[in-house]
Amino acid sequence: MNVQNATILITGANRGLGAEFARQALARGARKVYAAARDPSTITTPGLVPVRLDVTDAAGAAELARELGDVDIVVNNAGIAETGAVLDEGGLESMGRMMATNVFGLLNVSRAFAPVLARNGGGAFVNILSIASWASSPVLANYAVSKSAAWSATNGLRDAVRPQGTQVLGVHVGFIDTDLTRGFEAPKLQPSTVVDSVFAALEAGDSEVLVDEITRQVKRGLSADTGDYTLVR
Repeated sequence: MNVQNATILITGANRGLGAEFARQALARGARKVYAAARDPSTITTPGLVPVRLDVTDAAGAAELARELGDVDIVVNNAGIAETGAVLDEGGLESMGRMMATNVFGLLNVSRAFAPVLARNGGGAFVNILSIASWASSPVLANYAVSKSAAWSATNGLRDAVRPQGTQVLGVHVGFIDTDLTRGFEAPKLQPSTVVDSVFAALEAGDSEVLVDEITRQVKRGLSADTGDYTLVR
């Protein structure tokens, strides 16, 4: 799916990786870029079309899809991250918040826009996942649960929209240098590097992209006789 001349909706486009997706989409010649955020006044980049969207609101996503009938690429970027282990006090509540955005939010938007993409010739969904889809750690265990579920939801979405000719690209990546990872001491990728890799994979027709070597190592580790499911030892 080509970015040039496409009409693109990007969720969580007011900061971090979403803002970089929006910037690069314009630079690559997208016909129109809808930049979605809970508060569209936070979208200030010239050339973008700000739209209001809370991905946890299924009815709101459906209403937006009725308004934006020209979309042919949806970047499901909106997500939240909270630290904590599965047995922590308040861990289930934290996990629930992340599931609401990272999984059900992704599905709310995808369910709303799948018919739009079908009417426009197929198009594509780009789902931002994580290295944590495949491996956990004590500090990000609850987040990993949500991202593992988002990976499975992405696979289910791919099967569901294959008959209408819609590409679904799952993006797995380690730490990215945005405000979402502030405070984490770990190697971090620049958002521009991630978006470059994602758009290249999208235009190649891929169904999955592993952006960095650490993520590729983790995926290879899953096929070992004793699978390696942790990011720390």
